[in-house]
Amino acid sequence: MPSLSLSPLRSRWAALGVLSATMLMTILDGSIVTVAAPAIQDDLGFSPAGLSWIMNAYLIPLGGLLLLAGRLGDLVGRRTLFLAGNAVFTAASVLAGAATSSGLLIAARFLQGVGSALASAVVLGILVTLFADPRERTKAIGVFSFTGAAGASIGQVLGGVLTDALSWHWIFLINLPIGLAVMLLALPALPRDRGAGLAAGADVAGAALVTSGLMLGIYTVVKVERFGWLSAHTLGLGAVSLLLLAGFAVRQSRAATPLMPLRILRSRNVSGAYVVQLLTLSAMFSFQVIVALYMQQVLGYSALGTGLAMLPAAVSIGAVSLLASARLSNRFGERFVLVAGLVLLIGAMAWLTTVPVDADYVTDLLPVFVLIAGGGLVLPSLTGLGMSSARPEDAGLASGLFNTVQQVGMALGVAVMTTLAASRVASLRADGRDTAAALTGGYHLAFTVSAGLLVAALAVSLLVLRRPAPAAAAAPVESVPTTV
Repeated sequence: MPSLSLSPLRSRWAALGVLSATMLMTILDGSIVTVAAPAIQDDLGFSPAGLSWIMNAYLIPLGGLLLLAGRLGDLVGRRTLFLAGNAVFTAASVLAGAATSSGLLIAARFLQGVGSALASAVVLGILVTLFADPRERTKAIGVFSFTGAAGASIGQVLGGVLTDALSWHWIFLINLPIGLAVMLLALPALPRDRGAGLAAGADVAGAALVTSGLMLGIYTVVKVERFGWLSAHTLGLGAVSLLLLAGFAVRQSRAATPLMPLRILRSRNVSGAYVVQLLTLSAMFSFQVIVALYMQQVLGYSALGTGLAMLPAAVSIGAVSLLASARLSNRFGERFVLVAGLVLLIGAMAWLTTVPVDADYVTDLLPVFVLIAGGGLVLPSLTGLGMSSARPEDAGLASGLFNTVQQVGMALGVAVMTTLAASRVASLRADGRDTAAALTGGYHLAFTVSAGLLVAALAVSLLVLRRPAPAAAAAPVESVPTTV
């Protein structure tokens, strides 16, 4: 059968569209259920505690399997794993949309998380092999970051529209036409790649250690709000998770065919970027959650109104990542752009520490949503730095590791900030403050801690990250032939 070849430029940008669409679905599906949760609870009879598992059942396998899935992509082929992950995710979405019981919905959400992990773990690995030229890669990462930034806000708005206009079932069923379109477009657009073979990294013990450690760790974090940080549940499971991950690190230093060769962390810019990413995502994702709670519980916005009110944040992040980030990075370097973005984000969080109980949208909140555009500088820069030393044989692993740090940062940020806010609210209520004032005080504390995390990220960026020498500007990965 003759092979079908696309022009290299056309194929690369078509592939970028496919990869971006997959990440959009992954992020969107993490937020789209928040607006529809009350309708799902009424229809399927979820208990208040059980309702959280609509989100947790998706996040735990997604965060826990990313590293393993990224390495599997290097071994069996990133295109193969991408298509398999999209197929699992699409099928699970249909199952979720047709669910008639809480148990079936939770099982379907777990399968969605598995499919998302398989597909999203390798997208950056495919991207950096397709765009070998540093300038083209920076531009591609800007486009990719734009879709990621838009996903969460679109999820909130789309979830409200679909639930109100049709039913909650459609927040999942809409993934069927999108998933099918992505897979059909991926077949000609994504390059065939031959993996190194399972024998090159068939570390079964390492896979078991890291997957169980990550899943248990993420489960522990998402349950912190219920059990508390100092409970036996949190401390016990957290300790077991850390022991499993420590065992994985020891195993990788000794295994003949390690699942995660430790050389990937030797680059100062790569390891530093992971630390900055963990701190920044903890602050940024918790910002989105806490601001939404503030607008609904203090200012009285509806869920759909909150999503629409927060759209300027997504637009500002997306516009900067799409229109300015690549140009600035190519001219001044990713480290400089990262620092500039962090300064803007610190300003946004500092502003939020002063929002009043009766905040005006235009004067008190809109400036924050403009300053949050710093995320459009930070996210593409971190992506470029985090993938900067990936070899062709390790691109999937680097992609999976980058996304794992992202998911852990998001989960940690929400757990820490919501717990701190709740504790502060309880304290202020005990002191006689009314509900609105107590909630605002609790959210002020969360924003203050978020600002502190961003200051720490800025310090790491200035002290650890280095501006690459001109000779190092060339991409370390080679482009993959775009023939299918």
